[in-house]
Amino acid sequence: MSDTTAPPIVLVPACNRMLGEHPFHMVGKKYADAVRLAGAMPLVVPGAEPSDLTALLPLVDGVLLTGSPSNVHPSHFGETVHNPELPLDASRDALTLPLIREALDRGIPLLTICRGTQEVNVALGGSLHQAVHEVAGNMDHRSPDGQPAEVQYGFAHPVHVEPGGVLDRVVGPADFQVNSIHGQAVNRLADGLRVEARAPDGVIEAFSVKDAPGFTLSLQWHPEWQAAGNPVSMAMLRAFGDAVRAYRDRHRKPQPA
Repeated sequence: MSDTTAPPIVLVPACNRMLGEHPFHMVGKKYADAVRLAGAMPLVVPGAEPSDLTALLPLVDGVLLTGSPSNVHPSHFGETVHNPELPLDASRDALTLPLIREALDRGIPLLTICRGTQEVNVALGGSLHQAVHEVAGNMDHRSPDGQPAEVQYGFAHPVHVEPGGVLDRVVGPADFQVNSIHGQAVNRLADGLRVEARAPDGVIEAFSVKDAPGFTLSLQWHPEWQAAGNPVSMAMLRAFGDAVRAYRDRHRKPQPA
């Protein structure tokens, strides 16, 4: 068993990208930094197969699913590709979709961001708007092209927190501002998910898994961006950190002498 004085471990699946002619496994530093802000240690997993989950999940106390330039392949929710110019990552899909279901079954705390949030909805039977800005009545949730990161990740709109949920408990009932970097969003919410927050146009910005045995919170925006200076982001990271420590303490009790 692991030493409960050591930081809990959070699994962070890597994306798959080509740099020139060479394939790379990649995770943005800001996501690893967010795990550390939560008081945990990130375990970046490159190129794992779904069959590896049996070996991986007993080693970790939480899962964080990151955002990515790539989208979930729409075949996973019964659609064809709407815009073939947008990147996909079939290898990530093959790992994260079963990972989500297995982590939830085990009660492993789960925090998801942007693409990761869309993965949760799809993994549990929901669907996505492949171009949320093309849906009548919706705003354009994409970031402005050609701008520096500080502008792209700047506050874009408020979210309204639904009362009585995880987000209400963690950050309180007041509306707050978020960034907006996504072209896709939840269409049909999967059964068993609870809306935690919405954008002014009604787009779902956060949800949780109603009857999950462990902590879950899925966010469409990017709380990891400059998280240390954002009280709302830090409140969510602290809640996730508390959950992964509690999971570690329940499952990794010291061996008797």
